[in-house]
Amino acid sequence: MYFCALQKPTEGHMKHIRNFCIIAHIDHGKSTLADRLLDYTGAVTQREKQAQLLDNMDLERERGITIKSHAIQMEYVFEGQEYVLNLIDTPGHVDFSYEVSRSIAACEGALLIVDAAQSIQAQTISNLYLALENDLEIIPILNKVDLPSANPEEVTDDIVDLLGCDADEVIHASGKTGFGIDNVLKAIIERIPAPKGNVDEPLQALIFDSVYNTFRGIETYFRVFNGEIKKGQKIKFVATDKEYYADEVGTLKLNQVAKKSVKAGDVGYLITGIKTAKEVKVGDTITDFENPTTNVIEGFEDVKPMVFAGIYPVDTEDYEELRNSMEKLQLNDASLVFQPESSAALGFGFRCGFLGMLHMEIIQERLEREFDMTVITTVPNVSYHAYTNKNPNEPLIVNNPSDLPETTTINRVEEPFIKATIITKSDFVGNVMSLCIEKRGMIVNQTYLTTERVELIFEMPLAEIVFDFYDRLKTVSKGYASFDYSPIGMKASKLVRLDVLLNAQTVDALSALIHADNAHNIGKKMCEKLKELIPRQQFDIPIQAAIGAKIIARETVKALRKDVTAKCYGGDISRKRKLLEKQKKGKKRMRQVGNVEIPQQAFMAVLKLND
Repeated sequence: MYFCALQKPTEGHMKHIRNFCIIAHIDHGKSTLADRLLDYTGAVTQREKQAQLLDNMDLERERGITIKSHAIQMEYVFEGQEYVLNLIDTPGHVDFSYEVSRSIAACEGALLIVDAAQSIQAQTISNLYLALENDLEIIPILNKVDLPSANPEEVTDDIVDLLGCDADEVIHASGKTGFGIDNVLKAIIERIPAPKGNVDEPLQALIFDSVYNTFRGIETYFRVFNGEIKKGQKIKFVATDKEYYADEVGTLKLNQVAKKSVKAGDVGYLITGIKTAKEVKVGDTITDFENPTTNVIEGFEDVKPMVFAGIYPVDTEDYEELRNSMEKLQLNDASLVFQPESSAALGFGFRCGFLGMLHMEIIQERLEREFDMTVITTVPNVSYHAYTNKNPNEPLIVNNPSDLPETTTINRVEEPFIKATIITKSDFVGNVMSLCIEKRGMIVNQTYLTTERVELIFEMPLAEIVFDFYDRLKTVSKGYASFDYSPIGMKASKLVRLDVLLNAQTVDALSALIHADNAHNIGKKMCEKLKELIPRQQFDIPIQAAIGAKIIARETVKALRKDVTAKCYGGDISRKRKLLEKQKKGKKRMRQVGNVEIPQQAFMAVLKLND
């Protein structure tokens, strides 16, 4: 069904607005349920319908995950009254948790979706806590009840235990078939409170997202708490302290709808012609330039990258092209940070900061797809703090192992630690604990949520989960464990720099900062892995792992020998010896000047040392 644009809202317009978000673990059906809500309220026409409608990136559709959060406005008639429903969709993956927290801050309510087959998982709980901290009204929804493997009674009991609500408050639904969607909309209108705010106060709006449009610059998505934002008004962004004119404001249907103003309680978009992504920060406050608000919205913070890696063009001549591609990508993804760096092994490239491994994987894939750039990615690592004897209180930030000062001058090195929450079946507790202890984790708490499901909380170094931790966790728990983490600060650790030497030359792109207790073991494994991957040359290639000047492991890639004696049949043995001696001299000379070609897999080999 279709609706015309709403009448110009009166002072009581806010009581007919509902702002809500959807929170869930990955793959519990957020995007599918959002599709059904859009269908049911007539927000999309038959022609516009498609699965994962709010996920507009090819990559999101293929992987079935939400990378960027999206917002959309629906109109729904309930008991003869027209309501405006603003859905702020959120990404589910832990790497994008800051975006989730800002989206939650823009809402009054949240739909908590739990898969009837998989029950409550780690991110369900962490996102729920985020919502509760913001005093959101929680509507629990049991999704996928139509699946043969669904277990609605048991999972309903889990939700009741978690939220302390009544069993009849849990709405049974199916995003696939559309069952229960009318009950979901009824609950949104009846249970979620209308937004509070005053149109007459100075403008106060929260930025919860921004997207880059090639033709119009940055489009800023905001929620107005007080006052109103009008077309042509001079506004100010508080965190960046910059002023702009609101060239266009409006609300977010499937396509944008321009309006003269967006008032308190509503969600909308703003176009000011900004071309630089860094000028629009998620979590910032928008206010009026002439009459600014004194009440800045709390909770703003710059996004901090957690994982660092070098990205280099395969061909050095493509460096400028790679820079342009990265800048364009940054317009769409302000959480990507990069700066130029050079490597003796790989030439010129960029040191990039990512929110996590999934974020890094997506950036790499987008570079290849959208910009046709083939890149080499170095071993990911985290950011460390090194303190020297000269300045024991002033940290030196180390994003690249080669930045670490000389061992003799170091007072201590600190690395980032995280609090890891793992929910698994009780059968796999032993396996999960062994894995976490191997990764230098310390158990903090163990809680039985039910007789079958256990919540384990560990404190562990971020560097240990950056590589293969999640894959191995899924393996040891046969896919039943779910994982979530949050940073808890820096702690001193006994770290050393492990260098890899090929043909007596240090390959800086393969250096890594590693805990001293694991260094020998990892050095040996790295040498063995590189021996498999580096192609044989006409000369021996020594592969060595070293800590400072001390070699701790060595492997040799044996030379390919041309059969120089093939043409000698019969005759005296001295002819063969003469040829072999001549070859030996040539080999000696080649060993001194030989350069080793390193394949792309070698740079990522470190990540798969346990395979």
